[in-house]
Parts: sequence; C-alpha cells; structure tokens
Amino acid sequence: MWTTLEQIFPYAIVFTIPLLITALGALFSERSGVVNIGLDGLMIVGSFIGAFVVSKMQEQWPGAPWVLWVGLLAAAAASALFSLLHAFASINLSANQIISGTAINMIAGALTIFLARNMTGSGNIRITNGFAPYDVPWLSSIPIIGDLFFSKTYDSTWIVLVLLIVSTWLLYKTPFGLRLRSCGEHPHAAEAAGIRVRPMRYVGVMISGAFAGLGGAIILLTYAGEFTGNVAGLGFLALASLIFGQWKPMGVLAATLFFGFASTVANVSQVIPQLAVVPPVVLKVFPYVVTLIALVLFSKSSNAPKAVGEPFDSGKR
Repeated sequence: MWTTLEQIFPYAIVFTIPLLITALGALFSERSGVVNIGLDGLMIVGSFIGAFVVSKMQEQWPGAPWVLWVGLLAAAAASALFSLLHAFASINLSANQIISGTAINMIAGALTIFLARNMTGSGNIRITNGFAPYDVPWLSSIPIIGDLFFSKTYDSTWIVLVLLIVSTWLLYKTPFGLRLRSCGEHPHAAEAAGIRVRPMRYVGVMISGAFAGLGGAIILLTYAGEFTGNVAGLGFLALASLIFGQWKPMGVLAATLFFGFASTVANVSQVIPQLAVVPPVVLKVFPYVVTLIALVLFSKSSNAPKAVGEPFDSGKR
C-alpha cells in the first residue's frame, strides 16, 4: 500500500498545482465581489497562448529553458486581458455574472480552436518539450516526506506554492488585501471610506484571469504537451475547490489537494491492483459527491463574501 501511495502522490501534486493556482485566482475575484465561473475559458486561453508562444520560440531557440517561462508570462498576460470582457460586463454593465462567465467559457473555447485550426490545420498545437521532473537535492532523500513531496517535482510547483504564500500575505496582511475584501463584503461602506470599488473589482478579476492563464499553461508544460482546445473541465473543479475551501487560501490548498489526489486515483485505478476492484466511475464522482455533501452540511456557516455576485451601484445602498 505504501508503494502505491509513493507512486501516486507525485502525480497527484502535478495535477493539483494548476487547480490550486486557478482556484487562488478565483479567490481574488470573489473576495472583490465578482463571481468568475469563466475560469475554464480563461485556462483554455492560457493554454492556447502558452502553446503558441512556446512552439514558435522553440523553433527559433530549440532546447532553451527560458522559453517556457516566457510562455507562462504570455499566458498569464493574455488571460488577464481576456478576463477584462467579464470584468466590463459584470462591473460596468451590471450584467448577470453567471451568464457573463458562461459566455467567457463559450467564446474562449470556440475562438482558440478556430485560431489553432487556422494556424496548424488540426486545432492542436504541440510543443517540443516542457518542464522536466526532477528530485530536489537533499530533500528528496528525507524518509517518507522526500518520496512524497520532493521527488518527480517541477519548477512550476514551487512557483505556485510561492504565489500561494504571497497571496495569503497580500490578502490578510496588507492594506490592498483589506480594501479588496471590503469590496466583496460591504462595497458601499468601502466606498464611503474612500475606496474605489470598481477599480478594485477590476484588479480582482484580472488577477483571477492571470492565475487561470498560468494554470492552463502549467497543464500544457507539465503533463499535457499539447493544446487541444479544452482543459477537461478543471476550471469548474477549481471553482468547486474554492467553495469547498470556504474562500480561504489554506482551505483552497486542502480542497485542491483532495481533488487532485482523488482525480489521480480515478485515472490510474485500472492499472493498480489494489484499486481495480472499485469501479472507476465511483472514484471519478467521489470528490464531487463529497463537495455536495459539504455544501449541504456547511451552507449555514458559509464564509462566502456577503456581496459576491451583486452588481455595485455607486451612491446607492
């Protein structure tokens, strides 16, 4: 059993990281008061731009490792810009945020596949190579912990964990974080205190776009290796992780790790004798069923921002 866990865990971490960064971005958006269910579309945009930039640059500089980092930055910037569509509709036009997010998902999927087909003829964009897994020196030799957390790891994993720490500090230890959270809790009180609510909400949505773009590009550069026009619904799984984690960074970390591990187990269950006795469909739906149960049990004690999803009308209470 320990050998099985040892084999699965590094892959579960790899699957968890794009979920974590995407859910963390959604946390900024919802803490500012804007629901963003367009995460799946924003991840697709990030994956597309990352694939396009990396594939073109690898033609010019084959084997150059810095090309992958340029691809990550390009993906984050493109998705941040694309998220402005959702921000404008939700904040300036007071559109229904669920409908706006759904439109983002539909537009992103169709637009990126159209562009990819025009560029490659197949709708897929393949990169030559992505991040290579490695064992962290010294730390990977620590008994038990080393095999689980520091073997077969990627550079992107550590970047996302650093972003998690920075985001937690930013949200709870800085004036910016206080202003952002006040816009999602009591926007009119925040406005009365001199905070510009609409710009703060724009910042929250753009951060969610940038982080979702990073998530899509990380999928491409770690285990996918090819843009195919979808991210297997991981944007919706990230949103579920945000709710399951009660809109708190550490809760989101725990929720995404749970989802990542459960999804990995479901994907490899048929090649592991100990898990082959359980039908794969049961393992696949298990995390979602647990989420629904958790929502029912904790619905009365939800930590969702009080004004999330509500249009902000300046000067009215």
